[in-house]
Amino acid sequence: MGLFLPRLLWQGVYMLSGGQQDWTVFDAAWYFKRYQDVLTVLGVAGPQDCEAFYTAHGTVLRHSPNPYFDEDWYLTRYPHVASAVVAGLHASGFDHYCTTGLLTHNPHWLFDEQFYARPLAGQASGGHHDYRNGYDHYLRVGDGQCLAGSWFFDPTLALASGVERQGQLGPYSAYVSMVAPQRQAGSPLSVYFDPAWYVQAYPDVAQQIAGGVWRCALHHYLANETPTHYNPNAIFSEAFYASVNCDVAEALADGRFRNAYEHFLTFGLKELRRPSASVDLEAYSHHTSVRQDLEQGGCRDIFAHYVLHGGKPTQDHTFLQESEGVARALYQEMCRIKAPLILADRLDFSTGSPDLSVIMVAHNLFAMTLVALSSLRANYAGGIQVILVDSGSTDGIRQIEKYVRGLDIVRFDGNIGFLLGCNAALEKVSSPITLYLNNDTELLPGAIANMLARFQSEPGTGAVGGKLIRTNGLLQEAGSIVWRDGSVQGYLRDQHPGVPEANFVRSVDYCAGAFLAVRTDALRQLGGFDTRYAPAYFEDTDLCLRVHAMGLDVVYDPAIVIMHYEYGTSGLISGASMIARNQVLFRTTHAAYLRSKSLKNDRMTIRARSCAGVRGHILFVEDRMPCRFLGAGFARSNDIVHAMVELGYQVTIYPVFISDDTRDEVCRAFPDRVEIMHGRDMAGLEEFLKDRAGYYDTLWIARTHNIDRLAPILQNCADTLAGCTIVLDTEAIATPREYARRVLYGQAGEQSEAEALRHELRHLFMVDQLVAVADYEKDVLKESGFQNISVLGHQQRVRGGQPGWAARQDILFLGALHDEQSPNMDSLRWFVAEVLPLLAPLLPEGVRVSICGYVGPDVDLSAFRQNPAITVLGRVDQVGPVYDRHRVFIAPTRYAAGIPFKLHEAAAHGLPSVVTDLLARQVGWTPGQDLLCAAASDPQAFAQCVAQLYNDSAVWHRVRDNARERIQREHSPQDYRTRLAAILAPSGRSSLGGQQVGGFVVDDPAA
Repeated sequence: MGLFLPRLLWQGVYMLSGGQQDWTVFDAAWYFKRYQDVLTVLGVAGPQDCEAFYTAHGTVLRHSPNPYFDEDWYLTRYPHVASAVVAGLHASGFDHYCTTGLLTHNPHWLFDEQFYARPLAGQASGGHHDYRNGYDHYLRVGDGQCLAGSWFFDPTLALASGVERQGQLGPYSAYVSMVAPQRQAGSPLSVYFDPAWYVQAYPDVAQQIAGGVWRCALHHYLANETPTHYNPNAIFSEAFYASVNCDVAEALADGRFRNAYEHFLTFGLKELRRPSASVDLEAYSHHTSVRQDLEQGGCRDIFAHYVLHGGKPTQDHTFLQESEGVARALYQEMCRIKAPLILADRLDFSTGSPDLSVIMVAHNLFAMTLVALSSLRANYAGGIQVILVDSGSTDGIRQIEKYVRGLDIVRFDGNIGFLLGCNAALEKVSSPITLYLNNDTELLPGAIANMLARFQSEPGTGAVGGKLIRTNGLLQEAGSIVWRDGSVQGYLRDQHPGVPEANFVRSVDYCAGAFLAVRTDALRQLGGFDTRYAPAYFEDTDLCLRVHAMGLDVVYDPAIVIMHYEYGTSGLISGASMIARNQVLFRTTHAAYLRSKSLKNDRMTIRARSCAGVRGHILFVEDRMPCRFLGAGFARSNDIVHAMVELGYQVTIYPVFISDDTRDEVCRAFPDRVEIMHGRDMAGLEEFLKDRAGYYDTLWIARTHNIDRLAPILQNCADTLAGCTIVLDTEAIATPREYARRVLYGQAGEQSEAEALRHELRHLFMVDQLVAVADYEKDVLKESGFQNISVLGHQQRVRGGQPGWAARQDILFLGALHDEQSPNMDSLRWFVAEVLPLLAPLLPEGVRVSICGYVGPDVDLSAFRQNPAITVLGRVDQVGPVYDRHRVFIAPTRYAAGIPFKLHEAAAHGLPSVVTDLLARQVGWTPGQDLLCAAASDPQAFAQCVAQLYNDSAVWHRVRDNARERIQREHSPQDYRTRLAAILAPSGRSSLGGQQVGGFVVDDPAA
């Protein structure tokens, strides 16, 4: 029966055929080839007799029924299964896997169910019921898409190593289907295992492979019976990792991991633990080039990056700086190559009503000018007026109108230079925006559209510039600085364009004239460039300062990216004497402006990079970049950052832990004027603060546990932070939540709640102001001896136009699931196990429960996915449509802290809620009016509340309307900004600067 139970279980679903991978069936043809030597001796004539032989004898011999399941490995890897087979509870390991282990065990040494499921954890269920488990999905879909099914099988490397696809088989299926063992060391199948090193390090294994005991080095590593005796590569040491990590040694002793490397790949890698004594992943992660590679998806993780780069990242830009001469020559050559293609394409700028006017001055450089014009045309499909000033050219520029249609040409017999040429072209401008654009530039995608959008979104902007990148790939400038002596400096020159400091919008002194867009009416009012600076130098700087004097802003926008040959258009005059002459003129003309500027000093660059106009500078420290989709208080932090920017503050976000999210994803989550220190973590915070001494007016620390982490840094940076107000936003006091969880699970221990709270708050004496999320938490802080406490909850805008009761269906749970111990995971398990079975007879047929929100990489939702009454939506980009289509929101929380943001968000979207009495107390709403609630200990009452809200239209509308009214009254964005402004108002106190401690009464600060 053991053989046929899997067949009967899946009968009629799939049958094995050419190119069809199915782990549930017996593959007679493969079986005969794989075990031909044994079968021939025992008288099995051909494939037609194999299934009967397998049923009678093959399971005892530990034979595999098909290439996708490894019987011998399975029984070795799971000893309890082998014992069950011996005891007669299962006919074979294959029988166990098909009937019991398909969701919890791995079928083959090259596939890992949890590894494969992690990237899909936050995705919608879709048709998950069409697949029996992750392995089924992998064989039918993932393998064909060249997805990785384990740490140790990279399909790309497998194909590169010589694995050949056979028909419709993917790389994995092709590899495991090979009957002839690969006994040579072979090319690596994964960056995480080095077969060549392995056979050299363990020559006895090499002999066993040659003797046919093992298929290959990787097979031995993953299937041997003493896994802690072997290292997978030269970088990881089993002995070292287990010896320095006590939790690992305990886990190995308990049998939770096969070896220390399994723990490292699952947990230690993300925690940046050392894989061996000589490898420091945490230090390695601080290299700029490493962070950029990981952000761009160049490697799966930092360990893989270390392996592939031999632990030697290339962060030094010296080579790029020294190669600029070569880069410039190559750029010129590429222009000459592109020119004939552009000529054949026949550029056309003909337009009746242009969106912008471009002034370009050209003195020769025909090929380079064509490339610039081609780049401009390709960059923007709308109407562009191009006014080309031919400044005494002697090459193809003299006849450029033959090759480019729609140009307005202004010609001079001699080279009059950029300044006078631009002024001569100004009278021809016919659009509201004028762009000065050098003819030695190339625009990267979106430059023109982003520039126009900046003017449209900020009416007070008079001029806009972008990120100038030289031909060697390094920055020319990210906006520019004017010093008090009238000298100028391109900010971040010679730095990589991807550094965080170059990638946020700033108001600046000026932007270079290579790409400088100005409102035409302002430009005409100013008369263009000041001719006193003719022929060159300081004319663009002077123009921007005169724009400032009109009360308009000059903005650097990193979304505008320009490749610039630099100095490619200079030819009329150059030299120190002209620079010195014009600097004196500039200094005299703008004496009043310059008095507000700093003396030139490298340590003042960070303050000088932005011109005056911001209310203050705030450093916002959070666990990670607070994107809204993360939930768990991060949405509130995101709102706070937005409100700070709306109040006029310059905000820098600095994470305690390096973010797993891409830089583009993070940047989209915040206003573009926020400086996002992506790729940084707490290890670099002290140096960061010292480099920016005196820059920040406010240090905003989110969450009480982060003041613990930062306490030594704050002590070491006391002089750096003198005059800086330190604010701790508790977000949610964790002790009551954690203590409730321990009581719920019978793990309270000997420490009392009061002792735990005292420990949590032990470092709060270091800060000037405290912020609580609710009045009840403010009371907890007051009772602990603290004063100067403000309350800042949530902000919400009530959404209009949502559908009514009849147009909705199903039940929604929305919340982040960061880890298996989170309150949300506990509440889901309780609801599904205790409440959901009681709901079926109370609701219409077919009502489902949707689980929506961020899912952590180590969270296992397989049990929920298999439940036919549950749909796992995972993370979604827009929550509005999700709220709109559901009828009831549930929050079955049994322990929590702070105030549930999700409850306010659901109410703002017009979705009424059923919550536990705990949340009703925390939010302060009236049960039966603003929400329905039941005790977390009474699943029957909770089920009845859900059914009442779901079935009764009158109750539904009453609760929804009351909750919306409370949101409107208590959580308006305007009131929110007013409360935040009061918290940020200058107080003249600094707990670390030698002045009075921020008004707190603390019985024992050293506690």
